[in-house]
Amino acid sequence: MKNIITRALSAIGLEKRSTLGMNGWPVPLSASTVNPDTAQSVAACYAAVSAISEAIGSLPLHLYRRDGDDRVKAIEHPLHAVLHHAPNDQQSSVEFREWMTASMLLRGNAYSRITRGYDGQVRSLDPLQPDRVEVFRKGDRIAGYGYTDRDGKRETLLPDEVFHLRHRAGNDPLMGVSPIQAARAVLQLAQSEAQHGQSVWDNGTRASGILSMPGRLRPEQRTAIAASWATQYAGGPNAGKVPVLDEGATFTPITLSNADSEWVASRRFSVEEVARIFKIPPTLIGDLSHSTYSNSTEMARWFVVHTLGRHMAAWEGAISRQLLTPAGRRIYYPEHSAEGMLRGDHASRSAFYSAGVNDGWLKRSEVRKLENLPAIEGIDDAPPTQISNPIGAPLPYPSKQ
Repeated sequence: MKNIITRALSAIGLEKRSTLGMNGWPVPLSASTVNPDTAQSVAACYAAVSAISEAIGSLPLHLYRRDGDDRVKAIEHPLHAVLHHAPNDQQSSVEFREWMTASMLLRGNAYSRITRGYDGQVRSLDPLQPDRVEVFRKGDRIAGYGYTDRDGKRETLLPDEVFHLRHRAGNDPLMGVSPIQAARAVLQLAQSEAQHGQSVWDNGTRASGILSMPGRLRPEQRTAIAASWATQYAGGPNAGKVPVLDEGATFTPITLSNADSEWVASRRFSVEEVARIFKIPPTLIGDLSHSTYSNSTEMARWFVVHTLGRHMAAWEGAISRQLLTPAGRRIYYPEHSAEGMLRGDHASRSAFYSAGVNDGWLKRSEVRKLENLPAIEGIDDAPPTQISNPIGAPLPYPSKQ
């Protein structure tokens, strides 16, 4: 009978297993317990998603128009206002892109409704809850999307009515797979370690082990002694109390402490594992155990180039493919401005600008524009001897000689 019940529970995903494994460590019950909501209870996962989504949301996103060999911001195009200012009446551009990126990281896919004007140009983008979206397939193509709003109203949207942002594809090239789906065992282990620590604080004492009594106890005596012990010495508020025993009772500690089982080291390693699956430097999610000033600076640049670079390219590719017409793609293109995150310190920028001006591939007016300084008329026409320090770079400290 027990085997029948066990198989029935397993068939519906409710299999029961022992909660304690080797050395008292919890055994994960099921990988299905890791979902976008529970994954964010892991601090490292929440920090990684926040670091990426907030950075993508805060980067300037412009629509440019090709003008010969040059380019200009296409501020007259309706899509520029949607991307740079406000995609809808309820969100700013920062809030919208941050929410879409977080949904993509946690669920693998992010959706928003496209509203177009009489000329076919995008006028607004309204976010759609990913859990309420159903994707309709026809062969190897997406035929449409079904969406159910909070009031229970269901509607079907055509592919060109939905802006679909996806994470790296898995077996299905048209649907994204989030990092927590691809590596849910990492999040599950981190959750189990947190549960173990919480259990230690809730139920453990500093002197835990076997309570021995002389002779044989009746069941009611066992219950009474266990209840008395739990009331007086178990739990966080009672931690550290000295047990008082009588009638020949003895207490033998047997469990290992957190330090002995290297629980703290395991927790730190879980932070590194979460950073690895999101491809983010550990220093950016609060792990400063191996950080120095020099490697922290380089890791910040690595984050922009290798982590944000992929997400910026994904946004720009999705915008060009789904929000611009075929004719518009030949003239317009979106692009993030990440120069502000790569500028470095004042001395590094000064050296970079000086080299560009002296070699002739950078103008002084362009330098002031990059530094958000007001324009100076005729600064590019002045000889170098008249303007030797156009951006206020620090001068070398004079020697005693």
